Formats: sequence, C-alpha cells, structure tokens
Amino acid sequence: MKINKTQNLGEVIQATLESLGIKQKIEQYSAMSRWEEIVGEKISKITTPEKIQKNTLIVKVDNAPWRAELTFRKKEILEKIQKTTDSDSIKNILFR
Repeated sequence: MKINKTQNLGEVIQATLESLGIKQKIEQYSAMSRWEEIVGEKISKITTPEKIQKNTLIVKVDNAPWRAELTFRKKEILEKIQKTTDSDSIKNILFR
C-alpha cells in the first residue's frame, strides 16, 4: 500500500484494515463491545452477545419470554446495531 503524504491517519488505518481483510470483522465485533449502548442497560443485563457467524450475531438470552420479545424486536435492534457501528456487516441476529 502506497501512502500519499496528504492522507490523514484515519484514512491510512482504514486502508490498512481493508487491505488486511479485517475491516468487516472489526466492525462486527464493535457491535459486541457496544452491546449495552445499543440495547440499553435493562436488556444488556439479561443478554450476552456470544459470537458472530456468517454475518449473524448470536445472542444468549436468559429466559424464553425475553427471547420472544427480542425476536419480535429484531429488526429494530439490527437497525440500531447498523447505526451505532456505522456498518451493515451484521445482517441478522439469532437469539437463543
């Protein structure tokens, strides 16, 4: 990768992440690290984002009633993830 003297540090970092092929993974794991910010304190206390597989965030939920509620609100939560992380790299959420 050739660095242009007029590029700022953020552009260089973004280009490096893309060239290494890890930009999408960093964006995806950002959703896990910012989970409480995305869903709020109440929901974050009864859920745990476990992993990401094939662009799907897998979230453990402590009980069935909440699992049903979160499944119902999946689209809303997915939109919040995409807005908060400024990325659409997570395409789905699986509550289990």
